Amino acid sequence: MPGWIALGRAESVEDLAFLSGAALAHVHGAILRPDIPQALWRARLALAAAEVCVRMAGRPERAGALRDALYLTRPGDQPGPAGEVFGQWLRATERPVSVAALSRALPKVPADRIAKLLGSSQGSPVSRAAAVIQTVLAESPRSETPALILGEAVLAQALGWSHLLPLLAAGLAPRDLRQTDAALRLACHRAVIAAARPALQMAADLGRKADRLHAVAPKLRAKGATQAVDLFLTRDALTAPALVPILSDRAARRLCDRLVLLGAVRELTGRDTFRLYGL
Repeated sequence: MPGWIALGRAESVEDLAFLSGAALAHVHGAILRPDIPQALWRARLALAAAEVCVRMAGRPERAGALRDALYLTRPGDQPGPAGEVFGQWLRATERPVSVAALSRALPKVPADRIAKLLGSSQGSPVSRAAAVIQTVLAESPRSETPALILGEAVLAQALGWSHLLPLLAAGLAPRDLRQTDAALRLACHRAVIAAARPALQMAADLGRKADRLHAVAPKLRAKGATQAVDLFLTRDALTAPALVPILSDRAARRLCDRLVLLGAVRELTGRDTFRLYGL
């Protein structure tokens, strides 16, 4: 993203709106690039958004703890409040924006309410997102996560994006969410400008890592390695047992260790047990 798209250059409301539009245009360009692993990019931004929301709720968990809460929980067990926030963001980003997808991510929000909020069509994309955030928080002041997810969904829909791409959450502070009307719209413009650059840097970094993974893939001899590579290109993190449906337990662990040795995948926890792997 060019250096002139920066908050320091905004001297008026018009400047902020212009710069946020320019930032979104560059993000749109990245969404169209086939060399960027789009699902993985959305998942990593979902993790960042969840970290912001957990911090807003006054909880201590950060990215590592959020991953543990979600990925190390046994099927049927509850991931805890922080893990549920991360799960809501992941579910919201996994499927194309729709009432059904958002209802799955936010089961406590009635589907008819989601449909009404998604139907907002007045103003610019950022203005629509701000209006939805304000509406949700006016009804339920402690519902920061649903408000931000629905705001991001409206922004994506207004821009013609098939999937929600978390941007606003990373750039909004708790004090911003206490604003209304014009003040909240300005905060959302600032949030887009502030969040776009690191989001694009993340996309570029993931594109390079995806290239590396594709380059080493022919060296993997295990049956099911191709499917495992595809999973790493779409998931924020994986445990070795998560690969067991396509590999044996031993083969899955050996594959993860091999990918780490080849520099294609990282071990994300620094632990000797309960390890998580990802690009």
